Amino acid sequence: MANKRRYKRKKKKSFFRLLPAWSWWLGGLLVVVAYIAAFYYFFISPYSFRWRAIYGETDYPEGYEIHGIDISHYQGNINWRELQEATIQGHPVRFVIMKATEGSSRIDKKFQSNFYNAREHGFIRGVYHFWSNKSGPREQAQFFLKNVKLLEGDLPPVLDVEHKPKNVTVEDFRRDVLTWLHIVEDHYHVKPIIYTYYKFKTEYLDTPVFEDYPYWIAHYYVDKVEYKGAWKFWQHTDAGRLQGIKGNVDLNIYNGSYYDLQQLTID
Repeated sequence: MANKRRYKRKKKKSFFRLLPAWSWWLGGLLVVVAYIAAFYYFFISPYSFRWRAIYGETDYPEGYEIHGIDISHYQGNINWRELQEATIQGHPVRFVIMKATEGSSRIDKKFQSNFYNAREHGFIRGVYHFWSNKSGPREQAQFFLKNVKLLEGDLPPVLDVEHKPKNVTVEDFRRDVLTWLHIVEDHYHVKPIIYTYYKFKTEYLDTPVFEDYPYWIAHYYVDKVEYKGAWKFWQHTDAGRLQGIKGNVDLNIYNGSYYDLQQLTID
Protein backbone atom coordinates (compact mmCIF):
# COMPACT_ATOMS: atom_id res chain seq x y z
CA MET A 1 0.00 0.00 0.00
CA ALA A 2 2.80 2.41 0.91
CA ASN A 3 4.59 1.56 -2.32
CA LYS A 4 1.41 2.31 -4.25
CA ARG A 5 1.15 5.83 -2.69
CA ARG A 6 4.79 6.56 -3.51
CA TYR A 7 4.15 5.48 -7.07
CA LYS A 8 1.25 7.93 -7.38
CA ARG A 9 3.35 10.80 -6.04
CA LYS A 10 6.12 10.02 -8.47
CA LYS A 11 3.63 9.84 -11.29
CA LYS A 12 2.19 13.26 -10.37
CA LYS A 13 5.67 14.82 -10.19
CA SER A 14 6.71 13.34 -13.46
CA PHE A 15 3.60 14.79 -15.17
CA PHE A 16 4.61 18.41 -14.38
CA ARG A 17 8.22 17.71 -15.25
CA LEU A 18 7.15 16.47 -18.64
CA LEU A 19 5.55 19.86 -19.51
CA PRO A 20 7.69 21.79 -22.03
CA ALA A 21 9.43 24.98 -20.88
CA TRP A 22 7.38 27.17 -23.23
CA SER A 23 4.15 26.16 -21.45
CA TRP A 24 5.49 27.56 -18.18
CA TRP A 25 6.31 30.86 -19.89
CA LEU A 26 2.86 30.94 -21.51
CA GLY A 27 1.14 30.28 -18.19
CA GLY A 28 3.10 33.05 -16.48
CA LEU A 29 2.27 35.47 -19.30
CA LEU A 30 -1.43 34.68 -19.04
CA VAL A 31 -1.34 35.34 -15.30
CA VAL A 32 0.32 38.73 -15.86
CA VAL A 33 -2.19 39.68 -18.58
CA ALA A 34 -5.10 38.69 -16.34
CA TYR A 35 -3.68 40.78 -13.49
CA ILE A 36 -3.25 43.86 -15.72
CA ALA A 37 -6.76 43.48 -17.11
CA ALA A 38 -8.27 43.19 -13.63
CA PHE A 39 -6.27 46.19 -12.39
CA TYR A 40 -7.47 48.32 -15.31
CA TYR A 41 -11.09 47.23 -14.90
CA PHE A 42 -11.32 47.89 -11.16
CA PHE A 43 -8.89 50.78 -10.58
CA ILE A 44 -8.33 52.73 -13.79
CA SER A 45 -11.40 52.50 -16.00
CA PRO A 46 -13.93 53.85 -13.42
CA TYR A 47 -11.69 56.84 -12.71
CA SER A 48 -10.09 57.40 -16.11
CA PHE A 49 -10.81 61.12 -16.05
CA ARG A 50 -8.62 61.41 -12.93
CA TRP A 51 -5.71 59.67 -14.61
CA ARG A 52 -6.08 61.99 -17.59
CA ALA A 53 -6.02 64.97 -15.25
CA ILE A 54 -2.78 63.75 -13.66
CA TYR A 55 -1.09 63.79 -17.05
CA GLY A 56 -2.44 67.26 -17.80
CA GLU A 57 -4.72 66.37 -20.68
CA THR A 58 -7.36 69.08 -20.99
CA ASP A 59 -10.27 69.00 -23.43
CA TYR A 60 -11.97 72.17 -24.62
CA PRO A 61 -15.54 71.87 -25.86
CA GLU A 62 -16.09 73.32 -29.31
CA GLY A 63 -18.82 75.79 -30.21
CA TYR A 64 -18.80 77.82 -26.97
CA GLU A 65 -17.48 81.35 -26.57
CA ILE A 66 -18.30 82.23 -22.95
CA HIS A 67 -15.67 80.74 -20.64
CA GLY A 68 -15.15 80.98 -16.90
CA ILE A 69 -13.55 79.34 -13.89
CA ASP A 70 -14.47 78.31 -10.38
CA ILE A 71 -12.05 78.74 -7.50
CA SER A 72 -11.51 78.23 -3.78
CA HIS A 73 -8.61 78.43 -1.35
CA TYR A 74 -6.99 75.57 -3.28
CA GLN A 75 -5.94 78.08 -5.95
CA GLY A 76 -4.02 80.08 -3.33
CA ASN A 77 -3.13 83.69 -4.08
CA ILE A 78 -4.37 84.63 -7.53
CA ASN A 79 -2.70 87.29 -9.64
CA TRP A 80 -5.89 89.00 -10.73
CA ARG A 81 -4.21 91.38 -13.18
CA GLU A 82 -2.69 88.45 -15.03
CA LEU A 83 -6.00 86.60 -14.92
CA GLN A 84 -7.63 89.59 -16.64
CA GLU A 85 -5.34 88.97 -19.61
CA ALA A 86 -5.82 85.18 -19.67
CA THR A 87 -7.68 83.53 -22.53
CA ILE A 88 -9.23 80.11 -23.11
CA GLN A 89 -9.12 79.13 -26.78
CA GLY A 90 -8.69 82.79 -27.61
CA HIS A 91 -11.67 83.88 -25.51
CA PRO A 92 -11.39 85.95 -22.31
CA VAL A 93 -12.43 84.66 -18.92
CA ARG A 94 -15.89 86.14 -18.42
CA PHE A 95 -17.02 84.77 -15.07
CA VAL A 96 -15.49 83.56 -11.81
CA ILE A 97 -17.48 81.43 -9.37
CA MET A 98 -15.97 80.98 -5.92
CA LYS A 99 -16.57 78.85 -2.86
CA ALA A 100 -17.97 80.74 0.11
CA THR A 101 -19.32 78.35 2.72
CA GLU A 102 -19.61 74.68 3.60
CA GLY A 103 -22.13 73.13 5.95
CA SER A 104 -23.17 75.39 8.81
CA SER A 105 -19.78 76.50 10.14
CA ARG A 106 -17.02 76.61 7.52
CA ILE A 107 -16.04 79.64 5.44
CA ASP A 108 -13.51 79.30 2.65
CA LYS A 109 -10.43 81.19 3.84
CA LYS A 110 -9.98 82.90 0.46
CA PHE A 111 -13.63 83.82 -0.01
CA GLN A 112 -13.54 87.47 1.04
CA SER A 113 -10.43 88.18 -1.03
CA ASN A 114 -11.76 86.33 -4.09
CA PHE A 115 -15.20 87.91 -3.73
CA TYR A 116 -13.75 91.43 -3.72
CA ASN A 117 -11.15 90.91 -6.45
CA ALA A 118 -13.43 89.17 -8.94
CA ARG A 119 -15.74 92.17 -9.13
CA GLU A 120 -12.89 94.68 -8.86
CA HIS A 121 -11.20 93.19 -11.93
CA GLY A 122 -14.29 93.13 -14.11
CA PHE A 123 -15.46 89.52 -13.92
CA ILE A 124 -19.06 88.47 -13.50
CA ARG A 125 -18.84 86.74 -10.15
CA GLY A 126 -20.75 83.90 -8.57
CA VAL A 127 -20.67 82.24 -5.16
CA TYR A 128 -21.39 78.66 -4.13
CA HIS A 129 -22.24 76.83 -0.93
CA PHE A 130 -20.93 73.28 -0.55
CA TRP A 131 -23.66 71.01 0.80
CA SER A 132 -22.81 68.98 3.90
CA ASN A 133 -24.64 65.92 5.17
CA LYS A 134 -23.53 66.74 8.73
CA SER A 135 -25.93 69.66 9.29
CA GLY A 136 -29.52 70.54 8.45
CA PRO A 137 -30.65 72.50 5.39
CA ARG A 138 -32.02 75.45 7.39
CA GLU A 139 -28.80 75.89 9.34
CA GLN A 140 -26.78 75.70 6.14
CA ALA A 141 -28.98 78.20 4.32
CA GLN A 142 -28.87 80.70 7.18
CA PHE A 143 -25.11 80.33 7.47
CA PHE A 144 -24.72 81.03 3.76
CA LEU A 145 -26.98 84.10 3.88
CA LYS A 146 -25.15 85.42 6.94
CA ASN A 147 -21.78 85.34 5.20
CA VAL A 148 -22.63 86.09 1.57
CA LYS A 149 -23.99 89.44 0.39
CA LEU A 150 -24.59 89.19 -3.33
CA LEU A 151 -25.09 92.40 -5.28
CA GLU A 152 -26.70 93.51 -8.50
CA GLY A 153 -24.75 92.04 -11.41
CA ASP A 154 -23.71 88.91 -9.50
CA LEU A 155 -24.82 85.46 -10.58
CA PRO A 156 -27.57 83.78 -8.55
CA PRO A 157 -26.34 81.83 -5.50
CA VAL A 158 -25.15 78.30 -6.20
CA LEU A 159 -25.76 75.11 -4.23
CA ASP A 160 -23.02 72.54 -4.78
CA VAL A 161 -24.59 69.18 -3.93
CA GLU A 162 -22.68 65.98 -4.67
CA HIS A 163 -23.42 63.51 -1.86
CA LYS A 164 -26.56 61.95 -0.40
CA PRO A 165 -26.37 60.61 3.17
CA LYS A 166 -26.74 56.84 3.31
CA ASN A 167 -29.20 56.91 6.21
CA VAL A 168 -31.65 59.30 4.52
CA THR A 169 -34.25 58.31 1.94
CA VAL A 170 -34.19 59.86 -1.50
CA GLU A 171 -37.50 61.61 -0.76
CA ASP A 172 -36.19 63.17 2.46
CA PHE A 173 -32.95 64.16 0.77
CA ARG A 174 -34.85 65.95 -1.99
CA ARG A 175 -36.96 67.73 0.61
CA ASP A 176 -33.83 68.92 2.42
CA VAL A 177 -32.26 70.24 -0.79
CA LEU A 178 -35.48 72.06 -1.64
CA THR A 179 -35.55 73.60 1.84
CA TRP A 180 -32.14 75.20 1.25
CA LEU A 181 -33.15 76.36 -2.22
CA HIS A 182 -36.43 77.91 -1.03
CA ILE A 183 -34.85 79.79 1.89
CA VAL A 184 -32.13 81.29 -0.31
CA GLU A 185 -34.57 82.01 -3.13
CA ASP A 186 -36.89 83.88 -0.75
CA HIS A 187 -33.96 86.04 0.34
CA TYR A 188 -32.57 86.96 -3.09
CA HIS A 189 -35.80 86.64 -5.10
CA VAL A 190 -33.99 84.60 -7.74
CA LYS A 191 -33.77 80.87 -8.28
CA PRO A 192 -30.41 79.46 -7.13
CA ILE A 193 -28.22 77.49 -9.49
CA ILE A 194 -27.71 73.80 -8.71
CA TYR A 195 -24.21 72.41 -9.26
CA THR A 196 -23.81 68.64 -9.45
CA TYR A 197 -22.39 65.95 -11.70
CA TYR A 198 -24.71 64.54 -14.32
CA LYS A 199 -25.14 61.03 -12.84
CA PHE A 200 -26.05 62.48 -9.44
CA LYS A 201 -28.62 64.72 -11.12
CA THR A 202 -30.30 61.86 -12.94
CA GLU A 203 -30.25 59.57 -9.90
CA TYR A 204 -31.36 61.88 -7.09
CA LEU A 205 -32.70 65.17 -8.50
CA ASP A 206 -34.53 63.97 -11.57
CA THR A 207 -38.03 65.13 -10.62
CA PRO A 208 -40.17 67.96 -12.05
CA VAL A 209 -39.81 70.11 -8.92
CA PHE A 210 -36.10 70.61 -9.68
CA GLU A 211 -36.52 71.42 -13.36
CA ASP A 212 -37.22 75.11 -12.71
CA TYR A 213 -33.68 75.66 -11.44
CA PRO A 214 -30.67 76.54 -13.61
CA TYR A 215 -28.12 73.72 -13.74
CA TRP A 216 -24.36 73.70 -13.62
CA ILE A 217 -23.26 70.21 -14.67
CA ALA A 218 -19.84 68.69 -13.98
CA HIS A 219 -18.82 66.21 -16.65
CA TYR A 220 -15.13 65.81 -17.55
CA TYR A 221 -13.34 64.74 -20.72
CA VAL A 222 -16.32 64.27 -22.98
CA ASP A 223 -17.26 66.01 -26.21
CA LYS A 224 -20.68 66.93 -24.89
CA VAL A 225 -22.69 66.74 -21.68
CA GLU A 226 -24.56 63.44 -21.49
CA TYR A 227 -27.27 64.98 -19.34
CA LYS A 228 -30.29 65.47 -21.64
CA GLY A 229 -32.04 68.25 -19.74
CA ALA A 230 -31.50 72.00 -19.89
CA TRP A 231 -28.30 73.37 -18.38
CA LYS A 232 -26.59 76.75 -18.07
CA PHE A 233 -23.00 75.91 -17.10
CA TRP A 234 -20.70 72.99 -17.85
CA GLN A 235 -17.60 72.26 -15.77
CA HIS A 236 -15.64 70.32 -18.38
CA THR A 237 -12.26 69.84 -16.67
CA ASP A 238 -10.48 70.19 -13.34
CA ALA A 239 -7.05 70.28 -14.99
CA GLY A 240 -7.11 73.71 -16.61
CA ARG A 241 -4.09 76.00 -16.61
CA LEU A 242 -4.31 79.79 -16.75
CA GLN A 243 -1.91 82.65 -16.25
CA GLY A 244 -2.36 84.25 -12.86
CA ILE A 245 -3.16 80.92 -11.17
CA LYS A 246 -0.60 78.44 -9.92
CA GLY A 247 -1.59 74.84 -10.44
CA ASN A 248 -4.80 73.46 -11.89
CA VAL A 249 -8.15 75.21 -11.98
CA ASP A 250 -11.65 74.13 -13.00
CA LEU A 251 -12.73 75.40 -16.41
CA ASN A 252 -16.35 76.05 -17.33
CA ILE A 253 -18.41 77.23 -20.26
CA TYR A 254 -21.74 79.05 -20.32
CA ASN A 255 -24.43 77.67 -22.61
CA GLY A 256 -25.42 80.91 -24.30
CA SER A 257 -24.22 84.37 -25.28
CA TYR A 258 -22.56 86.97 -23.09
CA TYR A 259 -25.81 88.92 -23.18
CA ASP A 260 -27.67 85.85 -21.89
CA LEU A 261 -25.14 85.48 -19.08
CA GLN A 262 -25.68 89.10 -18.06
CA GLN A 263 -29.45 88.57 -18.11
CA LEU A 264 -29.03 85.67 -15.67
CA THR A 265 -27.48 87.94 -13.03
CA ILE A 266 -29.28 89.49 -10.07
CA ASP A 267 -30.96 92.82 -10.85
